[in-house]
Amino acid sequence: MEPKDILKSMHAEMKQAVDHTLHEFSSLHTGKATPAMLDGVRVQAYGSTVTLKEVAAVTTPDARTIMVQPWDRSVIVDVEKGIQEANLGLNPIIDGGILRVPVPELTGQRRLELAKTAGNMSEDGRVRIRQGRRDALDLLKSAKADGLPEDDFKRHEKEVQKAHDDYIAEVNEHLSKKETDLKLASNFKKAKIHSKIDLYQYHWPFSIIDSICLHV
Repeated sequence: MEPKDILKSMHAEMKQAVDHTLHEFSSLHTGKATPAMLDGVRVQAYGSTVTLKEVAAVTTPDARTIMVQPWDRSVIVDVEKGIQEANLGLNPIIDGGILRVPVPELTGQRRLELAKTAGNMSEDGRVRIRQGRRDALDLLKSAKADGLPEDDFKRHEKEVQKAHDDYIAEVNEHLSKKETDLKLASNFKKAKIHSKIDLYQYHWPFSIIDSICLHV
């Protein structure tokens, strides 16, 4: 496999890891209604399991409400059940041929729990990026064994490391933005958190704890 093809495949794999992390982040409820909050909802309809978007239109008429309009009114109860069973903390209300889904304001404690979830999602993304680096380096080593010059190997090795660092930084940047969206610092008192010691109970990575404490 040619080095340029190895690097191209690596970039695609790492970008996919970042995109996956962003998609996961979109499912987190930050207090503002977004259609993406229901992306993971599955509905038992017509004898099979389908995604919500396959059976309904999802919109947000305002910042506190998600509106779900099934294409077929006969599945509205199935859609209601699917949202309830998705464990999103949302309670849909049937209103004629549509469902209104109020988005409750987050408590300080819930924001902290979501921040921990975001941290786990970002770590999953970083793991995928590291795997992309390992795969690329293994292929370059094989290419070296097949005759790739040492100087070229070292140059491509540096390119792999730089790509790894850049994609990791991108994931970290998106995590920081998500933490800001959750407004962690403004809810410390509600959650009875006053120091790093109080945060250790959540078993978060030290990087997340330090980031939070910068805002105290």
